[in-house]
Amino acid sequence: MLHRISSTQDLKSCGGVDLDAKLNALLTLAESLDIEIRRIPIGGRGGTLCTVKGRRVLFLDTEADRATQYDRVLRELAQLPEIDGVYLRPELREDLDRIAP
Repeated sequence: MLHRISSTQDLKSCGGVDLDAKLNALLTLAESLDIEIRRIPIGGRGGTLCTVKGRRVLFLDTEADRATQYDRVLRELAQLPEIDGVYLRPELREDLDRIAP
């Protein structure tokens, strides 16, 4: 079972990089992996990655707080096999390593 990597406060200051910057970096990464980003309200759960008509789509939940969005996007991207071969800023790689099974 996966657990949240840290509290909202810890995420906001983790590695000296603010949460918005980290979330934006993950979203940029997703787009570079040819994943479409759709920002929609889906109940505050953070988001999910799925395939729609053969295309990967990351639904980012606009009703969720930033920490929840970051946590969900991080977990979804961590499941991608190609993520290991992609350069990530050290603070993002550390977060990914913390949630690895």
